[in-house]
Amino acid sequence: MAQTHSPGYLRLVEDAKQRVRRFTIEEFLERLKSGERYIMLDVREDSEWARGHLPGAHHLSRGILEREIERTIPDKDAAILLYCCCGYRSALSADNLMKMGYLNVTSLDGGWRGWNERGLPTVTPEL
Repeated sequence: MAQTHSPGYLRLVEDAKQRVRRFTIEEFLERLKSGERYIMLDVREDSEWARGHLPGAHHLSRGILEREIERTIPDKDAAILLYCCCGYRSALSADNLMKMGYLNVTSLDGGWRGWNERGLPTVTPEL
């Protein structure tokens, strides 16, 4: 079932997207192929993370991101790639991290959904 977002939420996301750097999945894969490295943060909810995530990703849900980021990644120059289901929460998260002084933050357009639609590798935790 497709999720319908409220107009106010969509305006917030579009506003954030004007300020944050974003990669398509293809751009991100090309950057990895060329040797670039990123700390991948999954900002989805705990239940979403538990159903699967990108290989090498770390989990820091949107609800605690701003509270925990400086303890988790103290280097404000670190290359960080944020992803969520499709790129909305990750854009909002990237915008907030930039406001906190993080200089090399990127949001993954398409997110988990787009990654899966392309049949790319994922990690499913054992139950």
